[in-house]
Amino acid sequence: MNYVEKIGKTIDEAVENGLVELNVSRDDVLIEVLEEPNKGLFGIIGVKPARVRIKVKKTVVSQAQEFLSKIMNIMNLDVKIELIEKEEKVLININGPDLGILIGKRGETLDAIQYLANLSANKNMEKRKRIFIDIEGYRKRREDTLKKLAYRLADKACQRGRNVILEPMNSMERRIIHTALQGRNDIYTFSEGEEPYRKIIIAPKK
Repeated sequence: MNYVEKIGKTIDEAVENGLVELNVSRDDVLIEVLEEPNKGLFGIIGVKPARVRIKVKKTVVSQAQEFLSKIMNIMNLDVKIELIEKEEKVLININGPDLGILIGKRGETLDAIQYLANLSANKNMEKRKRIFIDIEGYRKRREDTLKKLAYRLADKACQRGRNVILEPMNSMERRIIHTALQGRNDIYTFSEGEEPYRKIIIAPKK
């Protein structure tokens, strides 16, 4: 529910009744006065309460949550969605049983959901925020795997004295590889190719 209509003896009372039901603060809503209160004749005849419509404001967080909830409902998945809002970004953790279908091969489905969530959450927003989604800690596990792969292939490039070419990766995963190896003085890394087939080359220094 993103809006309610409430009555009260005063406008403030009607608004407060609505805020309690929606469980939000006054800063989070838009208030429309539908009817002004009327004390009537002698405070008895023709008394009319105040009537207001209270609508929850659209935010990046609320739109992201609405988008993800729709996907989960369509897929009939029982999940818990945790949102952490920061100055320039929103971190979203999704937890629940059997969520491999949301991750996909090498996180491709997860990346697609994150991309669409960014489009949906920032639609018509004056201040945009980056949406980052993780499922059951997958991104941390994937990062650890990529770092181990980077160290192993860097050693391989040095031992064999020739370049090692990695499989195509998205920009986020390529950044993990580059960052993991940037402190080494025996190899260097660069990327080549066009998206989505852009790949990293680990080259030994001569």
